[in-house]
Amino acid sequence: MPLDPFFAERLRTHRRYLLRQAWRSVTSAVAERMPRIPRSPAAEGVPGTAPSPAPAPVPAPAPTPAPAKPAGKRPLTPRERHRKAALAWDRQELRTVGTPGPAIETSEHVVPVPGYPDVRVRVYRPSTLVAGEPAPACLVLGGGAFRIGGIDYPTADAACRRRAEASGVVLVAVDYSLAPEHRYPTQIEQAYAAWEWLHGEAATLGVDPDRVGISGSSAGGNIAAVLTLMNRDRARLPVAAQILEVPVTDLTGRFIDLRATYALGIPAFIAVRELVSVARTYLGDRSRAHESYASPMRADSLADLPPAVILTAEYDPLRSDGAAYAAKLRRAGVEASATRYLGVTHDTPIFVGALPAARRWEAEVVAALRRI
Repeated sequence: MPLDPFFAERLRTHRRYLLRQAWRSVTSAVAERMPRIPRSPAAEGVPGTAPSPAPAPVPAPAPTPAPAKPAGKRPLTPRERHRKAALAWDRQELRTVGTPGPAIETSEHVVPVPGYPDVRVRVYRPSTLVAGEPAPACLVLGGGAFRIGGIDYPTADAACRRRAEASGVVLVAVDYSLAPEHRYPTQIEQAYAAWEWLHGEAATLGVDPDRVGISGSSAGGNIAAVLTLMNRDRARLPVAAQILEVPVTDLTGRFIDLRATYALGIPAFIAVRELVSVARTYLGDRSRAHESYASPMRADSLADLPPAVILTAEYDPLRSDGAAYAAKLRRAGVEASATRYLGVTHDTPIFVGALPAARRWEAEVVAALRRI
């Protein structure tokens, strides 16, 4: 199906961004490999050489004093600038093509993670809950290529509010640490700690521990899928369902579908470069992509996992990651469905204020939550 016209200008902007990033990478690599031209011995002040006579100095104008920098402030690193720009972009997306979430009750908690940084979680309680009646719940892991994103991103917060209210399910969003400052397996251990905390605090939170699901999008879809494996291998706490939106399930890149990027006019080498960068940033050592807790597709067995609802997008190189994972789940005897939305891209769920397909996507997620 042709790409939805909604994405036309966005695609042009995205292509320019990727081309700029690729060009900067190439020029940086070339600069690092260029031989350095040695300075002349006289210029280096080597003993036994006479420096060339210097021209007569020209009086310089008095310098204009630079404005004083605020005390205690330092310039942002490139990564900090990138994250700041990403947050600003997300805020604008919510204003222009998103839908704000309702004002429902929320609370925040800090969960200790043995051997790793503590993790913050935010609990969203729909207004329709009946006092004294345990409610279903779902642990939520957002996306961002493992290096941006979080529960404070406006579109992520709005989505949790909308989905919690529409489904009647308590959502518990996990603010896992970002790479490269914190690499694998930090994020999955934080998710597992939050999962155990949710079950342990079920009575306090008013949650039914037998009706708890796991959901994740993109990088968060990877962590969510891994979490179901960790739970099976460790505590075997009840998991009602797993909901995976545009998940990356194999960080070796085996299932990357470059036909999707080719159809968007994005050269294969640029797409591959970006995907390799994501895996390297998260894993550090890319050989770890073969581990099942990094790439759930690589698990020896997917048996005894919870029912899965997987959503993918036609113009997304991760589309085969989701489809192949659903197929492997079914071969292992796990109930799994995979829906591919046609004419849309990886970040479709953000655009609920402007794109009918995004609203239908969210309705499918809400329907899956209601079945928990």
